Amino acid sequence: MGNVRDPAVAGFFYPADKETLASDVAGYLSAAPAPATLAPKALIAPHAGYVYSGQIAANAYATWRSQRDNIELVVLIGPAHRAAFQGIAAPKVEAFNTPLGDVPIDADAVAAIRDMPQVLLDDEPHRKEHSLEVHIPFLQKVLGDFTLLPLVAGSVSAEQVAEVLERLWGNRSTRFVISTDLSHYQDYESAQRLDGATAEAIETMNPGAISRDQACGRISVAGMLIAARNHGLSV
Repeated sequence: MGNVRDPAVAGFFYPADKETLASDVAGYLSAAPAPATLAPKALIAPHAGYVYSGQIAANAYATWRSQRDNIELVVLIGPAHRAAFQGIAAPKVEAFNTPLGDVPIDADAVAAIRDMPQVLLDDEPHRKEHSLEVHIPFLQKVLGDFTLLPLVAGSVSAEQVAEVLERLWGNRSTRFVISTDLSHYQDYESAQRLDGATAEAIETMNPGAISRDQACGRISVAGMLIAARNHGLSV
């Protein structure tokens, strides 16, 4: 495949060796509990290094294992850590690469949102961004063949995120991953309190109750909750 975004954090956030990465992801997935619900339209999953949050991510992705032949497009949205910009950045490249191989970017999905004022086509916000990259090996192991629309959220409102998600909503073959970590640099008791409040806000679909210090991907989470509420979904 011609124009490809290369990994930025392989060897740091997760193994750069193909066999080691495949084995680690498979191990996390095999240790995940059996899903207690039907395969959801959207997942919220973390983007820290695998040694810290790989198992939690796997617990989310395990809910999609039964959908390997049904999920065709994954819209993956996470916060910008390395670039400051207005709006939501979609890539120009044709594929994202990990040690497990290339995942093609869905050109039709990019075309569907490129006229929206909050959307820009720009590879630079993606070049060093880890909040999307760390999810892709899990998607590769769980889904096999699929297309991807990776979106980096810069300075944007939850309502603008929800508008983009609505444009991309599609049918059962389209799913969403919202990438976020929760509280940072807290003592354990404070982290439990803050993260518990965030979980409650998500479970009660109250995006306005998630503040800046509770989740780095709070805007994308809030946008997903708005879209999900509009479609009558529950957490």
